Amino acid sequence: MYAATVGARRYVFRDLKTLLARATPARSGDALAGLIAESGEERVAAQFALADLPLTTFLNEAVVPYEDDEVTRLIIDSHDKAAFASVAHLTVGALRDFLLSDHATSSVLTTLAPGLTPEMAAAVAKISRLQDLMIMAAKCSVVTRFRDTIGLPGRLSVRLQPNHPTDDARGIAASILDGLLLGAGDAVIGINPATDSPDRAHALLSMLDEIRARLDIPTQSCVLAHVTTTLDLIGKGSPVDLTFQSIAGTQGANKSFGIDLGLLKEAHDATLSLKRGTIGDNVMYFETGQGSALSANAHHGVDQQTLEARAYAVARAFRPLLVNSVVGFIGPEYLYDGKQIARAGLEDHFCGKILGLPMGVDVCYTNHAQADQDDADALLALLTESGVNFVMGVPGADDIMLGYQSTSFHDALAMRDLLHRRPAPEFEAWLTKQGLLDKENRIRPRAMPSQFRALLPADGG
Repeated sequence: MYAATVGARRYVFRDLKTLLARATPARSGDALAGLIAESGEERVAAQFALADLPLTTFLNEAVVPYEDDEVTRLIIDSHDKAAFASVAHLTVGALRDFLLSDHATSSVLTTLAPGLTPEMAAAVAKISRLQDLMIMAAKCSVVTRFRDTIGLPGRLSVRLQPNHPTDDARGIAASILDGLLLGAGDAVIGINPATDSPDRAHALLSMLDEIRARLDIPTQSCVLAHVTTTLDLIGKGSPVDLTFQSIAGTQGANKSFGIDLGLLKEAHDATLSLKRGTIGDNVMYFETGQGSALSANAHHGVDQQTLEARAYAVARAFRPLLVNSVVGFIGPEYLYDGKQIARAGLEDHFCGKILGLPMGVDVCYTNHAQADQDDADALLALLTESGVNFVMGVPGADDIMLGYQSTSFHDALAMRDLLHRRPAPEFEAWLTKQGLLDKENRIRPRAMPSQFRALLPADGG
């Protein structure tokens, strides 16, 4: 039981998960689940109690029972006690103060990451302003490699997302051409297939690999099929660079995705065995999003932000190249408006980076959310300044297959110009070779490189 007094009233919180839920800034998903604080005063009381909570509490009280949930078992059994030792005496509030201090350098935070549990990171986020989340996340450097190097300081990578509602090869090729000319694609060229057909996934993988090889692009490709489909394609010799899967923070939610930790390990090992990376072996691509456990009725009475952080424990176990919080994709039932989406995006980025993950954020919203491109522009700038590893590049910011609004190739280019971010170094050298950079090293295509014409539709001009 936990308690705090605000004014003349004393608030009591029966267990750790209740305390975490009541301390969470308001969002529609927690309200839907009946977990939200009843008033602003109760939320402040919970935040006071949470700030005074010793970090060791999280090692002694699980928000989802150890015996019932393999994600909890992963978190507890893989906890690095030696890394935790330097902060073991702190409370949640004192950890926040330390993370904001000059003592918390990038190298110190890299060493600390294995000693922090997702619930500790989530707790710090709940008592932090957006400014705090940005400052703490910006200190974290998480670098991954496959064919290029992602996450170096001063760099911003872009997933080139050329989705098409019918997986039409000409439409996809045109989108890839558009993205490459504007400097997108150094994180990954990744397609969400319109169908679950293994044959279609193989065809898309082959197409992407042919484009990459023909243009000698130092990047990686991915078709975001279910992990079981990708495993089958690996067995049949398809050109798989990365294995993709959506993941969540409880065993039940992962079961709703048709996965468990054993299946992810099988996929990780199979993808590693292909040895397709040239400079590194980070081979997994995970996507997450606040609200997924609630939508699967597998949230165990835990708030959605804490469960999102727990999904990062799953990701951390498999050394991914990319982790992407698709922050506004699930809809207004979970994050109602631009304000809630912005808060969640910065929370997710902070929690992932402090836990040692290569975080990207899909700055996005559905058309029935109370949000627009002004909200997306603001969050994109805040995340870029916070050191996000990568963002999305979608033609016109409108994904015509998935039916949601994201960020465009031009949006990412604007962030690189405005905030002085550069592409991954190997990809930047390739852009230079293609003549797509000007004398000031800005991405400014003057003409289409002749070899790019192979990507034009057959009936193109």
